[in-house]
Amino acid sequence: MAAAAAAALSRVADVEIDGGGVFKYVLVRVRAAGGPGKDVVRGHGWAEYHADIYERTAQELAQQGLDCECLGGGRLSHHPEERKIHVYGYSVGFGRADHSVTTEKLKAKYPDYKITWADEGY
Repeated sequence: MAAAAAAALSRVADVEIDGGGVFKYVLVRVRAAGGPGKDVVRGHGWAEYHADIYERTAQELAQQGLDCECLGGGRLSHHPEERKIHVYGYSVGFGRADHSVTTEKLKAKYPDYKITWADEGY
């Protein structure tokens, strides 16, 4: 069971964000049943609310037998032509995500980007 749970967790991408623009994001802790968890970043321009992203993410994870909880949200300003991402803001419904955790996840996925964060702004 633990091996299957770890395998399911390993198939979940750490970062899934839109290719450019300014959009909302959520930081989500994903867990396999009774197993360890990991934090993932999801950010999309189609979402009117942070909850829209979280609900879709939760549904996708549930289909893989994984649980999750939202740790907070914010906004991403993604400028691929400049290789820059800025993390800021908060979610009214979920509160402010730990932007330092989000930034580390983004740096792992985009090692050639300049990635910054601030607690200011909405």
